[in-house]
Amino acid sequence: MKKEWWKKKKKKKKKKRKKKKKSNARNSEGEEAPNGCWVKFRVMVCCVPSTSDVDSSLSVSTSTVGSKSAILKSNDRPVGPVSSTTTTSNAESSMSTPMISEELKIYSHLKKFAFIDLKLATRNFRPESLLGEGGFGCVFKGWVEENGTAPVKPGTGLTVAVKTLNPDGLQGHKEWLAEINYLGNLLHPNLVKLVGYCIEDDQRLLVYEFMPRGSLENHLFRRSLPLPWSIRMKIALGAAKGLSFLHEEALKPVIYRDFKTSNILLDADYNAKLSDFGLAKDAPDEGKTHVSTRVMGTYGYAAPEYVMTGHLTSKSDVYSFGVVLLEMLTGRRSMDKNRPNGEHNLVEWARPHLLDKRRVYRLLDPRLEGHFSMKGAQKVTQLAAQCLSRDSKIRPKMSEVVEILKPLPHLKDMASSSYYFQTMQAERLKAGSVSGSGRGFGSRNGQPVFRTLSSPHGQTGSSPYRHQIPSPKPKGATT
Repeated sequence: MKKEWWKKKKKKKKKKRKKKKKSNARNSEGEEAPNGCWVKFRVMVCCVPSTSDVDSSLSVSTSTVGSKSAILKSNDRPVGPVSSTTTTSNAESSMSTPMISEELKIYSHLKKFAFIDLKLATRNFRPESLLGEGGFGCVFKGWVEENGTAPVKPGTGLTVAVKTLNPDGLQGHKEWLAEINYLGNLLHPNLVKLVGYCIEDDQRLLVYEFMPRGSLENHLFRRSLPLPWSIRMKIALGAAKGLSFLHEEALKPVIYRDFKTSNILLDADYNAKLSDFGLAKDAPDEGKTHVSTRVMGTYGYAAPEYVMTGHLTSKSDVYSFGVVLLEMLTGRRSMDKNRPNGEHNLVEWARPHLLDKRRVYRLLDPRLEGHFSMKGAQKVTQLAAQCLSRDSKIRPKMSEVVEILKPLPHLKDMASSSYYFQTMQAERLKAGSVSGSGRGFGSRNGQPVFRTLSSPHGQTGSSPYRHQIPSPKPKGATT
């Protein structure tokens, strides 16, 4: 009897153990499912587009992200109709785009900064450190060790410009990654140097060399003293060299796509350096004529064929260079609604003057007061006309532009000493006193209020070196 009772007890224990194992197995399976989903979600968030795809919209499946829209809303700088983007599945996204950490391993020369160090380097992102604000976010002045990443006292060590990511949407992250992908690979005297980056949780920051003279935009349109002719030509030459390197000398050619005065920064000696590669795009492969992409950039600078078709080539940058050349010649903005009717669009207003030698001097910035080279002015207007040709095939290569510009900063034939200029000046003053219009060559009015048509989030411009009302500080900053 005892043996039978003992056997029954053993069987009951075995059954209980089996039930426990089954329940444990079910629990573990139930826990695996959410963990697996969470891992997939993290992979989706961490996955980023490759260099060649930085400009295609990043999107995730609605089934994965829930309430977020599958189509990314643009926070960048569109200049024309933006086509809708198709969603990609989790598998496609995770397979086609590598992890951020893997992407960044190849840039060994870049410094990786801790967020707390950049916070201290910029004195807690205080308003006094703010250099400017653009589509990407705010730019702050800071100081770090020359051979390290630790913050140092203001005025010592290496002076840097720290760009913070605008937290709204994924577009800022894409541009942050594009900047690293391009400036991490491209080194040239006429490209701004990327010192390093910061990636901690949702923090995304970039650290650049500090450019003490700010942007060309500031000097052309915001300073009371006009930029001398020789300096303008030096800046034009430097910027042309930067574009020429991207188009023709880089190992993998690049189309800059956002060439404008606010993206041309100046060092202490007025050497020009291109900044902001957030919209840059790989040039088409051999045998292909163009890259088809959504239209992005800035109104007034974008090439007409690109705006109309979305077909992007290096000649699109050449057109933008022509617009900047006109701005440097005239002292006018590419788009200015405060000008009289017919003069809002700089290119359309200037076209009739460009190929007529007798009308060239009417284009030139009146603040120069004749202190410009007559030969140089003729050469630059002819070059601008070529760059702004409606037929992109006629536009010159940037290497050809460089050769034309090389001698111009050194020409000494000042217009102010010529009889022709003095006669024209007298006639202009006489006509101006009668009409009182103050237009054209003799305009002595102050610079008009700036209106940009492409600034994201309703900002008034995108120069990284212009003081504005501070935006909200990055997460982790205190007052």
